[in-house]
Amino acid sequence: MIEIELDGKKIEVTEGSMVMHAAEKVGVFIPHFCYHKKLSIAASCRMCLVDVEKMPKPMPACATPVTKGMVVRTKSDKAIKAQQSVMEFLLINHPLDCPICDQGGECQLQDLAVGYGAGKSRFGEEKRVVPSKDVGSLISMEEMSRCIHCTRCVRFGQEIAGVMELGMPHRGEHSEIGTYLGATIDSELSGNMIDLCPVGALTSKPFRYNARTWELSRRKSVSPHDSTGSNLVVQVKNNQVVRVLPLENSDVNDCWLADRDRFSYEALNGTERLTQPMLKQDGQWAAVSWQVALEYIANGLRNVQSEHGSSAIGAFVSPHSTVEELYLAGSLVRGLGSDNVDYRLRNHEFERKQLGARYLGMPISALSDLQRVLVVGSNLRKDHPLFAQRIRHSIVHAGCQVSAISLAAYDWAMPLHTVSVAPAENWVQSLADVAVAIAEEKGISAPAQGNVTDSARAMAKSLLTGQRKAVLLGNMAAQHPSASELLKLANWIAEQTQAKLGYLTEAANTVGAQLVEAVPKNGGMNVSQMLSGKLRAALLLNCEAAFDFAPTHNAVESLKTCDMVITLSPFKSNMDVSDVLLPIAPFTETPGTFINAEGRLQSFHASVKPLGETRPAWKVLRALAEVLGLSNCSFDSSQAVLRKFAEEKDAVSSSFVPESKLNNLPAQLIDDGVKSNAPMSPVGIYHLDSIVRRALSLQLTADAKGSNAQGATV
Repeated sequence: MIEIELDGKKIEVTEGSMVMHAAEKVGVFIPHFCYHKKLSIAASCRMCLVDVEKMPKPMPACATPVTKGMVVRTKSDKAIKAQQSVMEFLLINHPLDCPICDQGGECQLQDLAVGYGAGKSRFGEEKRVVPSKDVGSLISMEEMSRCIHCTRCVRFGQEIAGVMELGMPHRGEHSEIGTYLGATIDSELSGNMIDLCPVGALTSKPFRYNARTWELSRRKSVSPHDSTGSNLVVQVKNNQVVRVLPLENSDVNDCWLADRDRFSYEALNGTERLTQPMLKQDGQWAAVSWQVALEYIANGLRNVQSEHGSSAIGAFVSPHSTVEELYLAGSLVRGLGSDNVDYRLRNHEFERKQLGARYLGMPISALSDLQRVLVVGSNLRKDHPLFAQRIRHSIVHAGCQVSAISLAAYDWAMPLHTVSVAPAENWVQSLADVAVAIAEEKGISAPAQGNVTDSARAMAKSLLTGQRKAVLLGNMAAQHPSASELLKLANWIAEQTQAKLGYLTEAANTVGAQLVEAVPKNGGMNVSQMLSGKLRAALLLNCEAAFDFAPTHNAVESLKTCDMVITLSPFKSNMDVSDVLLPIAPFTETPGTFINAEGRLQSFHASVKPLGETRPAWKVLRALAEVLGLSNCSFDSSQAVLRKFAEEKDAVSSSFVPESKLNNLPAQLIDDGVKSNAPMSPVGIYHLDSIVRRALSLQLTADAKGSNAQGATV
């Protein structure tokens, strides 16, 4: 630590820090545009000029290292005049279109021009015009004349997203930001460029001209998509979600947001929303009242129960549902005498008894500091964009070596140490080869037979060095026909290399689904068994038969054989297999709780009122239980459901699940059913759940066009 003087105050700062960092530490604001705490220093805008004693000229605070005894003045005449001069230059070519600019009201240039700009310009020449650019369905670059060349967007692509999609060709007044050869911006994190832009050059294409910032109400929420549990700011106008932005949380999503989390809100206002209960009568759908729909369902379930027994009733529940919804769905089915409830819709193998919920095995923030990583069965960049971003950070800042056993040579936008590309049916052997290579290096016996290939030896040597290490099992590894074998080998490798073992976990509430025991416990049927023709009545919560199940389950054909299929969904879905559709609220219209990959419990409130006759799913399940005469679902609020879950399962301690409830050790028992060896493929990034599948702008991206509902082209 060294001591400097800043605006007359003595402060201690870390050696090597910049003046800007020192100012931030003591809460002194220095105007700036190009500087951002998460990006490298460019010192291109010069707005942060300050007066440093013994320096003949003002110095940029973002690029001037502190030295012992340095005296800095940020509010002296010299500093203020320098900042005013820079502002004058920035405004020479800036268009006077604030009244129609989407950035109006939240524009850094607009704000600082009030404090540092002159009342009129001394430059009467024509302003330069930069042609607009079409870079895809998410980012608008219609008014690039507003750009001040801060290069935040360029640096973000290089340093955070891992792909340099934007650059600044030409020189002088001809310089402009753009893509190369007219390409589109295809990064899964591209929306963060909009947040970073300090002017109105990059704006949100879906949000464009929809509202002014001062018209919006703001609500905190949590993403319902992947297992990061990204914190959101949902912005509302006229009871409609019009924009979603990141809520900074350094332990979860930092200050970033994946495009899937940012733009999926479009589906909430789409034409496919289901706004009232519907019954299928003589092959035709008709809108009915809630009372009629619930009584119809109750009568149908009673008939199935009396004719085929309670074991003929089952529920398929999505891990994108909240803790409260999953708990009540399980309680309802079990209240009817059945244990057929399962969230593992895409699995090919089913554990009957786990020692604890599968989870990441470490805090999410720890991914940023790893030195060695082995990822098995994941298209990491698309399955978990923000996890990939943290591991990308660890490569740059911690010298991390990343290895992968994967279905294809995916582009993860990061340098990989070793990649073993193999069909899914060969992954167990590939992992066994790594285990044999580790055993050979350590002079111990291996847990399985294998061959020490070049890639296996490289992975083994990598994992046997370094300090902070992890073996991470991806979505396809968890869903694999031999998932238990992969887990056993991964556990052995992690133990021998002193690495953490974790599951990346597929959905927003995969950990929560395990904790509420949304799986058969006492002889009930799993997903595969339920879809083998043994069910007569099925309840589908937030899932779609055509998209959310493993292809080998043939869910659509199987459900068509049921006497009654009930769908609870925010959208008009499963219409070819269902008899009843009940409109339930998406995450913006209901309170609820998600438990992310690290076991962090995050509750949220509704951001808007339910659309039409839509009702929160926990209320629908409670009402259905009442009509059926069940007493185990009587709750007055979603918070009461959460409290009951916490007490009954002893599953919540503060905001985290106790470690005693989390465990990645192999299960004791595995179902003896037939295992499918059908080829596996990753689910497309914009086909993961029913909300993103209906977000128009996301479906127009290159990632969506290059994949289908069940898999991605590789």
